[in-house]
Amino acid sequence: MDTQFDNLIQSAIKGRLKAYAPYSRFAVGAAVQCKSGAIFAGSNIENISYGLTICAERIAIGSAVAAGEREFVAIAVAADTIEPIVPCGACRQFLAEFSPDLIIVSATLRGDRKIENLSRLLPDPKRGILKNVHTL
Repeated sequence: MDTQFDNLIQSAIKGRLKAYAPYSRFAVGAAVQCKSGAIFAGSNIENISYGLTICAERIAIGSAVAAGEREFVAIAVAADTIEPIVPCGACRQFLAEFSPDLIIVSATLRGDRKIENLSRLLPDPKRGILKNVHTL
């Protein structure tokens, strides 16, 4: 088994323990590895108004950015699921803002894992409404 991302996965699993998920009871942890080697973890934080819920991936990236990091190599996402999960669409777009070719490591608590590239999960992330905006 590939052990390259073991520390990152373990950080995501530890981050999951801090999740605030009283409504869904679905705790998710994430950990992002920066180009500098630093690792920042995050967990999902729910709100009774579900639209205000923040995913673990965005918490991890936000923590890293707040610490001055801007370049990311990989992110691990961990949950107690049968199959490894991947970031939601909003998180994919958020991650692509910083690293369109980010490596996504999805892991279960049982040890199953899947490694993918963000560019496969979200092709052409810079194409959107702002790409065609012209200023006067």
